[in-house]
Amino acid sequence: MTTTETLPLKQETDIVTIRQRVRKAAEDARLGLVSQTKIVTAASEIARNGLIYGGGGQCLIERTQREGRAAVRLVIIDHGPGIANLEQAMTDGYTSGNGLGLGLSGARRLVDAFEIASQPGQGTSVEMWKWK
Repeated sequence: MTTTETLPLKQETDIVTIRQRVRKAAEDARLGLVSQTKIVTAASEIARNGLIYGGGGQCLIERTQREGRAAVRLVIIDHGPGIANLEQAMTDGYTSGNGLGLGLSGARRLVDAFEIASQPGQGTSVEMWKWK
């Protein structure tokens, strides 16, 4: 059974709500504790980036299946300035702000599948999967 929920990403408190709902979806999918922690951390990093650099947007949380296995799929979309150089942005240590430069690349390492699409002036979309 697939369940889908879309949450706003407009203020700092929305990140807390997203983390809570992602954890619940991961628990409901019966992901192990380590996998739960990884998907929640990845969601937090990408949501924070979407709020700070993208001006906010939304987060889709889907509890579903992938290749017959229980899975959680997240899609975080912002409508900000986009990322001019995705390859550079995905490099460990690169930051366009004051962070450590591990948000995008770190999130990618925490999940089983990661896709990012961005166009300057049109925002960014990040899709992440974690499965059992």
